[in-house]
Amino acid sequence: MVTGSSSMMTTGLGMFSSSDHTSVIVSLNLFVALLCMCIVAGHYLEKNRWMNESITALAIGLCTGVIILLTTEGRSSRLLVFSEDLFFIYLLPPIIFNAGFQVKKKQFFRNFMTIVLFGAVGTLISFAIISFGAIHIFKKMRIGSLEIGDYLAIGAIFSATDSVCTLQVLNQDETPLLYSLVFGEGVVNDATSVVLFNAIQSFDLSHINSSIAFQFTGNFFYLFISSTMLGVLAGLLSAYIIKKLYFGRHSTDREVALMILMAYLSYMLAELFYLSAILTVFFCGIVMSHYTWHNVTESSRVTTKHAFATLSFVAEIFIFLYVGMDALDIEKWQIVKNSPGKSIGVSSILLGLVLTGRAAFVFPLSVLSNLTKKSKNQQITFNQQVTIWWAGLMRGAVSMALAYNQVQGKGSLVRLPRYTILVFSLENERNSCSWMSHIFIHMQFSRSEAKLRGNAFMITSTITVVLFSTVVFGLLTKPLMRLLLPSQKHLAGTTPSEPSTPKSLTWPLLEGGRDPETDQIDGKPNVPRQTSFGMLLSTPSYTVHSYWRKFDDAFMRPVFGGRGFMPYIPISPSDQNDDQWSLTRQ
Repeated sequence: MVTGSSSMMTTGLGMFSSSDHTSVIVSLNLFVALLCMCIVAGHYLEKNRWMNESITALAIGLCTGVIILLTTEGRSSRLLVFSEDLFFIYLLPPIIFNAGFQVKKKQFFRNFMTIVLFGAVGTLISFAIISFGAIHIFKKMRIGSLEIGDYLAIGAIFSATDSVCTLQVLNQDETPLLYSLVFGEGVVNDATSVVLFNAIQSFDLSHINSSIAFQFTGNFFYLFISSTMLGVLAGLLSAYIIKKLYFGRHSTDREVALMILMAYLSYMLAELFYLSAILTVFFCGIVMSHYTWHNVTESSRVTTKHAFATLSFVAEIFIFLYVGMDALDIEKWQIVKNSPGKSIGVSSILLGLVLTGRAAFVFPLSVLSNLTKKSKNQQITFNQQVTIWWAGLMRGAVSMALAYNQVQGKGSLVRLPRYTILVFSLENERNSCSWMSHIFIHMQFSRSEAKLRGNAFMITSTITVVLFSTVVFGLLTKPLMRLLLPSQKHLAGTTPSEPSTPKSLTWPLLEGGRDPETDQIDGKPNVPRQTSFGMLLSTPSYTVHSYWRKFDDAFMRPVFGGRGFMPYIPISPSDQNDDQWSLTRQ
């Protein structure tokens, strides 16, 4: 069987001619050139009142798609082809990990209960409203043969938010409370949506009863807890290894490589065990920034900080650029072209459900959160509530990837060998075991099953909602933020934002400024602050944080390292040799 598989690979490799290789190289060159164009255009439009880098990349993608459509006479609109595997395995990990690595941990955990309230409970409320609305409305519209699992999948697909446009406008140093809520909710929301989607696909929901509902709920919480613990364990393991071996005494390259590989390993392990990889890599990033990052040399700290941020930045631009190009794929629109009015109606209804579902939990949960806080400075004002509501209206690549996954799982989208780029698949007849290595996979409607109108409407409506919400709502984000938050002076009494460890490389070397570990300013004690847990736990969360700090200093940091538990070596011997070599070259 192995010999047969090897011969299949040899045959597959032989199918690629020199012209195919040339077309692949040309496509990759054009796409990389477009990425560079997005970065340059985003730089010039950075101060624009309306535009941001996400919308710029999306607009360039749309324009490029139009040009390709014209040059190919309507046959194609893409240089590369979309795959949810490409998105979830290659593009999403650096974005989520960098979010956890760069997050200001104190602000995040002080507002953790409110973040979970919005990101988890709020997502479930939005999921329920969108799902039930789709069931009652779409059945009457007769858009196709959709089952109960499809309607629930629609709820999970359109519950996944994309708050990138709002985060690009907000400043976490000027609006720490608001930024932490929007940022934290976005991460927890994506994780909750993916966990919901996976749970829906793993259960037979055609006959729902109390037993299935109980199993569904148990599986949901199991995925949440186990995914978080896996990320924490992976981060602690990386910290322990680097602390014990201390690679920086010989080479910073090993330190940086180990941090990157351990972070990616945590994500892939979560995928292997069918957990929520988003939660896993996010908490792995938080733990690495708290322990591992302090166990490496100063040069490794600078390198990792910028390396993770750069990978995340390129992945985000890649996603928005391709979403713009993929939206014009003619194959997706062929089935619904005879009923454009119904297609617009479906997209409008979904957009209305998104608006309703968002408002149904943001404002009530904000009131509930405010009841647990004694200090008015820590309460969420009405303008901030509107900002949080607006930030979650946009939908992005997560929604598109889940929609592709749902339709492909039903068999309406199949992977065909035609136009495949760098795909080599070895399958043992119809066995569940298959060896597959893929980078870009062309997904298109098969001739036999692409006539399912429900699947076509699911794909096209997702594209429409993503484009409309990103472009229209994204363009209005900056003006709206200036209207709702005209000045940051009213936030002066809010908790100041502490420097996040990876973001601030200079504060340990300075005598002045705030020490985030002791809450002192210029050596003077700072006034204790009321935080987010508040009355909800009947004990101020500042006390809970103090207990954790004592436990951390007494047990965790002596074992796993961290600030103050590793010798300070600004540069490794290999870096010193590099500096000496550069001096001799001069």
